Amino acid sequence: MTGRPAPAVLPPSLRVWLGLIAALAALVVVVLGVLYAGHSEPGRVDRWIIQPTADSVRPPWRYVALATDFLGEPVGAAALVVAAVTGCLLLRRPRAAVLVVAGVSLTVGASTLLKSLVGRTIHGDDNLSYPSGHTAFFTALALMVALLATGRLCLGRTAGMLLVLAAALAAGAAMGWAQVALGAHYPTDVLGGWCTALAVIPATAWLVDRMADWLVDRVADAGRRQPR
Repeated sequence: MTGRPAPAVLPPSLRVWLGLIAALAALVVVVLGVLYAGHSEPGRVDRWIIQPTADSVRPPWRYVALATDFLGEPVGAAALVVAAVTGCLLLRRPRAAVLVVAGVSLTVGASTLLKSLVGRTIHGDDNLSYPSGHTAFFTALALMVALLATGRLCLGRTAGMLLVLAAALAAGAAMGWAQVALGAHYPTDVLGGWCTALAVIPATAWLVDRMADWLVDRVADAGRRQPR
């Protein structure tokens, strides 16, 4: 017999809705990238929200922003990924551990590639800003943890979608606020980073499930072909 060695990381009840959200998010990323390609100043929407400067927030909230920003820096991000992978393995969810590594890698890779393609800058030509990699990473990690919790708790479609979207919104808002408050990104950069994670993670989760199921079937076929 064939079977899954671990639960799917993309719950079947959420596949259609998350697929639609991923497609819409990808469209937003492309549209914003085209609108702000080569720009070095805040757009109309950015100015309407806040004028990005290094002094947008004062202590003690500045310390909160710096602490949040650290979670997207290499050391902080690595610590979060190690903790997430360890948690997945302790819960005996190896497929989820693979998703964390693949999801973070693809999300960070996508945001880095988009920065080079779009070429939007802030505070100098060397500071590529669109999309926000910090926001993309933090949102992606929250999404993957929420997907794991949805499967672990056997949540239905409504509860699962609420959890996943709430986690993505909370993580994106927290890191996005920190990036804008510290003057590291324009608000539209943050939106682009948030949507990058929403586009990449559902697709990555679907691919991880497909590859895992394919490996299970291959092992099962090989077992059936062995002489008894």
